[in-house]
Amino acid sequence: MHALMQKDKNAQHIDNDLLQLVVFQLGGEEFGVDIMAVQEIIKMPPLTAIPQVPEHVTGVIDLRGRVIVVIDLGKKFNILSSENNKDRKIIVVELEDQVIGMMVDSVSEVLRIPSASVEPAPEIIVSGVFADYIQGVGKLEDRLLILLDLRNVLSEHETKELYQYV
Repeated sequence: MHALMQKDKNAQHIDNDLLQLVVFQLGGEEFGVDIMAVQEIIKMPPLTAIPQVPEHVTGVIDLRGRVIVVIDLGKKFNILSSENNKDRKIIVVELEDQVIGMMVDSVSEVLRIPSASVEPAPEIIVSGVFADYIQGVGKLEDRLLILLDLRNVLSEHETKELYQYV
């Protein structure tokens, strides 16, 4: 009986775990990424274009003396977003030992949600994003939040290939 009570206590502890997420918008949809994957969030600086790169690679920026490749997540996921949006931000993350900027329409908040409120990723396309990129869907009181798995947004090959352009 004691072992069963201990198991239930552990299960309750897991259900009370909180995920801390950076919430951002793309084409009117809300997405979230683990805050631990995010190095920083910056205003949209001037971009320097790179010739002959995939369409979702928008260019490079100088971030305190370091050249960072920037990808447009809207283009990567085939989600229409406003190109003239003054609220656009770049979420700086590290993937496969490379620092990459991910351009989004806007960043709205840092949010804590219980891990128990996250459903497994659906097997179908959600808001134009393939399920491989989705870690799960957070169910909040009045909205759904698509949680991205940044490790799958760009393959290891794509991530390493980005820095061959610069």
